[in-house]
Amino acid sequence: MGAAALVMLAGGGASIAHGAADGPDGGGHAAHGTGSAGGSADGKASADGRAGEVGMVGGASRSGGFWMRADGVFSPPGSFVPSDALTYDTALVPAAARIEVTQYADRTTTRVGTRLKGFPPNRAYGMHVHTSPCGADPASAGPHYQHRASATADPVNEVWLDFRTDRNGAGEAEARHDWGFRDGGARSVIIHDEQGGAGKRIACFTVPFSS
Repeated sequence: MGAAALVMLAGGGASIAHGAADGPDGGGHAAHGTGSAGGSADGKASADGRAGEVGMVGGASRSGGFWMRADGVFSPPGSFVPSDALTYDTALVPAAARIEVTQYADRTTTRVGTRLKGFPPNRAYGMHVHTSPCGADPASAGPHYQHRASATADPVNEVWLDFRTDRNGAGEAEARHDWGFRDGGARSVIIHDEQGGAGKRIACFTVPFSS
């Protein structure tokens, strides 16, 4: 089965750490709750001065499933400090806005979630898992990931994470499925300027989803 992912925005370069750890069933699941997007998306400067290092942690959960969390801070393509979180429209996804994505999967369930901070308040956004990594061209992320390829484009066959920001510019969403990702088939999340199955691509975050 695939693993489910929850994402939260942080920025800068990239650092990855793997290993067994407390997952969603061990008190470490950052995707739940109704507050603003906090957690690891603090945007703290890294040791070499980058203002918000992208990071990922993950491992086995106590129940035998898998969990992963990736963080990023958005910056425009071509910025002095490269980032895996790219904004193509800084009016709708400001530079230094943050995202966290988490994934949890066991034999029966895949959960993908996102929490975001630093967005314009009281606005609706669309968000989906896509098939390829982000690039300077918004089209680089490819189409929506589909459980059944070339089938219906809906929240049952795809991973939809549409969200609405609160008065503080924070938002969150979670999708649950009884199927998992194909190996290497899911590589990013795209934020759209409207909810539903389409909309302009305004931001992208490269996420190493697990199968």
